[in-house]
Formats: sequence, C-alpha cells, structure tokens
Amino acid sequence: MITLNDVAKKANVSKMTVSRVINHPEQVRPELREMILNVMTQLDYHPNAAARALVGRRTRVVKLTIFEDMDTTEPYYMMLLAGIANELNQHQYALQIATRNSYEVGECDGYILTGIRQADYAWVERLNQPVVFVGSNRQGYDYVDTNNYQAVWESTRYAAEQGYTHLVFIGIAIAEPFELDRERGFREYVTTHHISAQIIRLANHSHVATAYVKSHWSGFPRNTAFICASDRLAIGVETAIINQGGRVPIEYGIIGFDGVLLNQIAAKRLTTMKQPLEAMGRAAARLLLANINHTDRSRGRHDQEKIIINSRLSVAESTRQRGVWIDEQALV
Repeated sequence: MITLNDVAKKANVSKMTVSRVINHPEQVRPELREMILNVMTQLDYHPNAAARALVGRRTRVVKLTIFEDMDTTEPYYMMLLAGIANELNQHQYALQIATRNSYEVGECDGYILTGIRQADYAWVERLNQPVVFVGSNRQGYDYVDTNNYQAVWESTRYAAEQGYTHLVFIGIAIAEPFELDRERGFREYVTTHHISAQIIRLANHSHVATAYVKSHWSGFPRNTAFICASDRLAIGVETAIINQGGRVPIEYGIIGFDGVLLNQIAAKRLTTMKQPLEAMGRAAARLLLANINHTDRSRGRHDQEKIIINSRLSVAESTRQRGVWIDEQALV
C-alpha cells in the first residue's frame, strides 16, 4: 500500500509538506502543490479521509437543509443535490440531508441551506458552523444563485421579439429576494420598451393559475404572452388557455422558469428559463468547503460572497419561434 512517506520520497519533500498539501493546500505554493498532487496521482495514493478528519477535528460531513416541504420540491432539489454530492465526493466529504427539526442530530463541518424564507433566519443564527445559501439573501450570508433579474429580463425580451404585443408577468405571491428580482426584470424591460403589460401575483400552484386565467379570460387579448415565475404557474396558464379555446403559441405565448421536468410534460412543451442547478450545487459545495478550510472566512467574519450563474432560455412549443413569420390574419 502506498503511504504518505512514499509520496514524500518520490516528490523529494518532507512528509510535513505532503501533509499540508492534503490538509491545508492554501499554505503550499501553487507550483509545489501541483507537483506533489501529480506524484500522488502517479503513485495512486489516496489519503485516509478518516485519519484526516481526526487530525483536523473535522467530521468530513456537510448537511443540506431544505426548508420547503418535500412534497412540493419536484426534481428541482434532486438536480441541485446531485451537483452538491458530486463536488463533495471529489473532496472526500459526505452529504447528509437534515431538516429544521433534526439539524442538531450528528455533527458536521458546515451547512448548505436552500428554500429558506424570512421567518427561518432565526434558526440559521443558531448555527455555529460555516453556512452557504442556495438562493440570494440580504442578511450577509454567502450564497449561490441564478441571475433571476437577467433570466426574466431575457424571457420578456424574447416574448416581445416574437411579436407578442401584450405581456403578462405571473409572479409568485411572496416578498422574497428571488421573486422581487424576477419581477424587476420584467418591469424594467416593459417600461423601457413601452410595452403594454400587467403584473399578477399568485400562490405557486398550477391550479391557482388555471383558475385565475379562466376567471379573467376576457382581460387577456389575443397576442398576449405570459412570462411566469415558475414552470408550475406556466402549466396552469397553458391549461387555462387551451381550455378556453385559445391557440398556443399562435395567439398566446407562455414562458416558464426552472426547466427541470414540468416543462417537458406540458400539453405544449414549455419554453422556459432553464436554471443551471447542477452547476449551482457544485458551486455551493466549493464555496462552503473554502469557508470550512479558512476559519477566518466563517460566518460574520468576511464580506458576503456571491456566485451568480446565468440561466439559459430553452425554446419549445409554447412560444413562437425566432424568425417564424405570423400571418396577422391568424390573430383575428
């Protein structure tokens, strides 16, 4: 079995230097660190994670706490979780799922928190370990998020470019940073470009969106596009339009937000702003591990670090396509 001593001899360095590369890589010059890592790869040397944990008084465990009810999460969190787990695995860390009621069960080196709302911050304040959020916050915690403003701004622009002359933002009725940023993206685009528009805020359930559009059908003229804050709301809107005899996408367009699964099972596959969830999960894990390895960067001791990753518009059947000419008679 290859030992740490074998690596030190091969690299012509001390065992202490090899140990620093393994446990405190930031303390080793980049070129020396790279050389030692190459030797470890050549010899197929794998540090003992349990021994490293004992030396560093670490558990090698990260807890992921999801604050939303699990029956409403859909595949969104599974894709996020996959990114977190894949990144942690590369650093020999284990991932544990925790709830607000079980976060004290078992020790860990840090927390990744997602689905958090304003009322949950008192819970977060009780944590002593480093914390990283998935989702923006204004309380000073490090976070990773998609660019919610950019995503809806681009969705709104795309709808306008397809010739839809009346735009409707269907937002989530919650005063949280992610939702406020999405609404701001819509508002600023339509205001700047002087487009007929309205903003509606609903509970994030498809049946609520269906009921609302049905009961207010006369207020949505032909050539309207709905820019929705979630795919769930978008499916509800699409269902209502089809039930009312509206033609998607010729008369009405719909753009969702998330791009996880629901966009694929809609009657007309949804054009949606696809969130980079796997990349966000990896980024959150890397940021947390950096905080764990730099104790002076733990919560409250450094400037808030933000990692923002742009979403990508995935065009499907619920909107007209770029470059497709629409006969105005079809809208009569």
